Amino acid sequence: MIKRIFTTKKRGYDVSARKLLTDLREVLGIEAKDVVEYVRYDIEGLDDAYFETAINTIFSERPVDEVFIEELPRAEGYVTVVVEYLPGQYDQRADSAMQCVELLTQQYRPLIRCAKVYSITGINSIELKRIKDYLINPVESREGVMAKPDTLVQQVSQPAEVAIVENFINFSDDEVVSYYRSQSFAMTQKDLIFVRNYFQKEKRNPTITELKVIDTYWSDHCRHTTFLTELTDIEIDSDNPHLEKAAELYDELYREINGERPEKYKCLMDIATIAAKKLKKLGELDNLDVSDEINACSVEVDVDNDGAKEKWLIMFKNETHNHPTEIEPFGGAATCLGGAIRDPLSGRTYVYQAMRVTGAADPNEKLKDTLKGKLPQRVITKTAAAGFSSYGNQIGLATGIVHELYNERYKAKRLETGYVIGGAPKANVVRSKPRSGDIVLLIGGETGRDGCGGATGSSKAHTVDSISQCGAEVQKGNPLTERKIQRLFRNPEVARLILKCNDFGAGGVSVAVGELSDSLDIYLDRVPKKYAGLDGTELAISESQERMAVVISKSNLEKFVKLCNEENVNAVDIAEITSTGRMRMILNGKAIVDIKREFLDTNGVKQQARATIVDKSANILSEENKDILRLAGKDIKEAIKRTLSSLKVCSQKGMTEMFDSTIGAGSVLMPLGGKYQLTPSIIMASKPPVNGETNTVTASSFACPVELLEISPFKGAVYSIIMSVNKLVAAGVPFRTVRLTLQEFFKKLRDDPERWGEVTGALLGALYAQINLGVAAIGGKDSMSGSFNELDVPPTLISFGMGIGKADTLLTNVFKKGQKLFRIKLKRDAHFMPDFKYLKKVYGILNGNIDMGNIE
Repeated sequence: MIKRIFTTKKRGYDVSARKLLTDLREVLGIEAKDVVEYVRYDIEGLDDAYFETAINTIFSERPVDEVFIEELPRAEGYVTVVVEYLPGQYDQRADSAMQCVELLTQQYRPLIRCAKVYSITGINSIELKRIKDYLINPVESREGVMAKPDTLVQQVSQPAEVAIVENFINFSDDEVVSYYRSQSFAMTQKDLIFVRNYFQKEKRNPTITELKVIDTYWSDHCRHTTFLTELTDIEIDSDNPHLEKAAELYDELYREINGERPEKYKCLMDIATIAAKKLKKLGELDNLDVSDEINACSVEVDVDNDGAKEKWLIMFKNETHNHPTEIEPFGGAATCLGGAIRDPLSGRTYVYQAMRVTGAADPNEKLKDTLKGKLPQRVITKTAAAGFSSYGNQIGLATGIVHELYNERYKAKRLETGYVIGGAPKANVVRSKPRSGDIVLLIGGETGRDGCGGATGSSKAHTVDSISQCGAEVQKGNPLTERKIQRLFRNPEVARLILKCNDFGAGGVSVAVGELSDSLDIYLDRVPKKYAGLDGTELAISESQERMAVVISKSNLEKFVKLCNEENVNAVDIAEITSTGRMRMILNGKAIVDIKREFLDTNGVKQQARATIVDKSANILSEENKDILRLAGKDIKEAIKRTLSSLKVCSQKGMTEMFDSTIGAGSVLMPLGGKYQLTPSIIMASKPPVNGETNTVTASSFACPVELLEISPFKGAVYSIIMSVNKLVAAGVPFRTVRLTLQEFFKKLRDDPERWGEVTGALLGALYAQINLGVAAIGGKDSMSGSFNELDVPPTLISFGMGIGKADTLLTNVFKKGQKLFRIKLKRDAHFMPDFKYLKKVYGILNGNIDMGNIE
């Protein structure tokens, strides 16, 4: 029998309902009189003996909630809207409620389904439809009904066997292209022909799972296909001699670092990484932690712990979830943070601080101006902030900087970036190459359909159909489970048993487990599931979060599982390292995937493109750039008025206060400082989570001058790096400790040399700045799908800086009475390019005087 409960906040505590009423009036222009918001729980399998206790301890807080059993009270003039998750979508509220009831009864876990019920008065039928469109995102939810179901048990039929693509190896090229067009592949047509040729050599037709796994492996998200496209020709059409110098510098470094090795070729990835290779060769990166396992930037640092030095690994990582946040803002933004955490967490470090940098069009835009196939900008901005903060606050992660960039071109696709930093004693991290006979455990959450195709989906440009067709691609985060893994990996005994680890990011089991070894057998039958009915393909590629794949020695299985159980973390043996040179995935005793590793590692057909860099911005203060011209000294009054009225400099205090910056008690700086907490901090800083007292801090900054990047991607990238370093040095962080990680977000490049030239120019600017400053980007992330019909995102290159400082010499940008304020003007030439030698000299003077206490 199903029991039904409705809960609602009492008047005065009904903040969510009041916010919705404000939105209806201000965003939709609907003068509704009142809104009451209820949470509906349908519960099956809960004994009467526990029902009353559960109401008062799990489903409601009696001081602030009203509870109604079975039916809502009648309310004249109110209309009702029910919103519920689509079947198969993860519902954290329901999952948490089921776990809580299980703890209460100590016997069993009932079935619970949740829905939101809105009672609204003062509206007509036309307005009701507009409200439903505003409340319901078809990617994740649907309109529900008030009728109570007979049962919550879902009748699930057995999934069909994985199909073989009949006659695939006999397809002509034209037939392959025709088949390609009938499927939603992220790989190219040439890639699929290459796949056909491989299976011809294997003398068999592939399964649909094999094609989906290959498509996932070769997606832009997993293998950076765009960044690894060969640049056969780079042309420059510019009046800036520094751009020519940067291109010449790259040519010199390419010959020096890559030599004549046939596997090397010019590409965006090479431009992005070659500065670090050169600086490492020069001895500038003496603390770099090198391993084939690392998914995050990693450096070795001496951390003081009660006065004694300890060798620690500090890992930092940036992650974007632009596509999922665009179509499902809460889940997309939540899993942006969850995804960022997973990378350093897989390195067995404890993640203790986060930063959020986003890009949006005007959130005050009228609803009627929303583009077809898009969610309103206000909905995306507010819901994404709620998703990211919800995940961070629940997992227990301090957020030090929250900043949103406003530019109308982000209407093409939202920018959602998370940056995190973690650390652990180096002695806790063991890395060993897996050997035949070692086993792979899946630990953490269960697998569902959420996230199926996320890797390939995020590699595609947004279309008008994405909002209704891409729901399965959006992962659903479970921060409480990831929190358990955080605690588990912090146990030195656990960490030292792990030989190798990979997070379940893009690609699910196929990539997370498949990347651990060149040769292994994966048993999909053993993968824990959220619900029955998942077929082999879903089990192979689902990106359901909060899972880790760890390699351990078979002899340590019992001990490792016991340690996992102590943290209430599920651990299942799902794969074995072999010596066959193949990745096999087995379901019900049959191999549904059996592919040579060397074929997977080809990453498909090497793509080729030409790049034409058009940069006519020698005089950055020309009449074409009037806003910058005004700020340079002409019509300064108008410039100040325009600037202060711009979204670009608006206060973001309200958004910042949604995030907890104090969790863990390690934060050194607050996100907002000063007497009235109105001064945004230019950096974030925290003490690593040592067991004793420490004066060591990790400090992080970001920079992204979007307007300058629009004028000149080359110069914008140069200043992105300089500004991120400037902030750290100004705060007292030693320049020589600074390391960078970059985030690139550009339009879909297509077969257009000028579009390729935009990214190439930006990366050459980043290379030029790194070499001239002697500071390296040791990691990064690219997202090259920022297009929607004819709209493109602005060129975006975010530079995240991380440096190691001391808590007692760290400076803030908050003014104090009696202090003097100095401006150190950057020397620039006629092309608006900085004098790097002068800048490094300034860094040295500042660092020295801060250390001596002359600047405070």
